[in-house]
Amino acid sequence: MATQPQPEPAATVVDFDAPEREAAFFYGLFLRGHSYQELRQDIEVPAQVLQQWQRTSQRDPKFANLADQILAYRRRVLAIFKSLVSAEGEAVN
Repeated sequence: MATQPQPEPAATVVDFDAPEREAAFFYGLFLRGHSYQELRQDIEVPAQVLQQWQRTSQRDPKFANLADQILAYRRRVLAIFKSLVSAEGEAVN
């Protein structure tokens, strides 16, 4: 019985060029009553995850590059989100 080749899983495409879109998504949640603190925690990379990434990065340079990109992206999303929330606070005053 011949076996058919199994398709490889589709590669995950990461869009690091659109932090504004993701920040806007979180801002929309904020406007709908979600807690700023909880949303900020959802955006940030937790310290435990960073430590795990650092350990893995020591063994895998490709992972290290991707982890750096993800971390920079998440920080950019958080900065944009904070500025949107700050602008909302200024508009109310």
